[in-house]
Amino acid sequence: MAASLACLSSSAKFGAPWSPFNRHGIHNLPPPQLVPLASSMEIYITRSFLRRRRCLKNISALETSDGAVNVEVDEDDDDEEEACELVNGTEVSVDGVEGYLLTAVKNNNGTGLLLLSDVFGFQDSATRDFAYRVACNGYNVLVPDLFRGDPWSKNRPKSEYEEWRRKQDPDRIRKDTTSFTKWMVEEFAAAGISKKLGVMGFCFGGGRVVDVLATDENDYFSTGVSFYGTRIDSAVAGDVKVPVLFVSGDRDPLCEVKGLYEIKEKIGERSKVVMYEGRGHGFVHRPETAEDDRDAEEAFALMRNWLHHHLI
Repeated sequence: MAASLACLSSSAKFGAPWSPFNRHGIHNLPPPQLVPLASSMEIYITRSFLRRRRCLKNISALETSDGAVNVEVDEDDDDEEEACELVNGTEVSVDGVEGYLLTAVKNNNGTGLLLLSDVFGFQDSATRDFAYRVACNGYNVLVPDLFRGDPWSKNRPKSEYEEWRRKQDPDRIRKDTTSFTKWMVEEFAAAGISKKLGVMGFCFGGGRVVDVLATDENDYFSTGVSFYGTRIDSAVAGDVKVPVLFVSGDRDPLCEVKGLYEIKEKIGERSKVVMYEGRGHGFVHRPETAEDDRDAEEAFALMRNWLHHHLI
């Protein structure tokens, strides 16, 4: 977050620009650079944006007083496209665990988001695509390697999945996410920025959103967003003190509707469950059909408004 927070510090008149990363020997952050994506990943992101823009332009999703969601389509998306050209990215290492950071340059709002990936890991193109889009909306998005170099791969036999899953120690993951959270907090504090953070995740990471918020003893986070979280520990849901947005599809066998509503009730009335009819697992960050695209865009707009309401 070196360059972006330095610019924020200056533009917000907190003082002269500074480089926060010289202070931490254990945080190995190379100089910031343009998003270091492989050419294949750049092509994937470009095609993803173009494919969605062909289907629809800029969608806005507004929640009404009765809990319904009104969707509007704006044909003029030039501002968003221009802003998306100004996103910096860099690899990071926190206490020996890798991750990557995407920061908005032109429209940085000074707010940080911890994004927890699905089982395919932090380097997966779909995860980076989504993180890039979120950064385009002004955020500093930090994505840790939850699996320490051993993500699940589609090339591995499905019969090995449960064994692989058992190796993903919840305590270790909790420790790593805590380290990344404190890292962000320290850099924001050094920049003179006091805004709280948000946490979001998909699938495996969506389930861990509840874990992170339930153990947030220092109240670092103001909100969370869980996209079709798997194996959510409902026993700790009552310890979550901030509102959470849960998004899923009613045809998702890995994230049952009934379970989400039960977790939502334990957290409190400020949280919300949004269920998309006919959608299966992963439709927001891995859309496969035109219908998936449409609902993915609406869910993204809903998430964007939710984050703005609770963080900005």
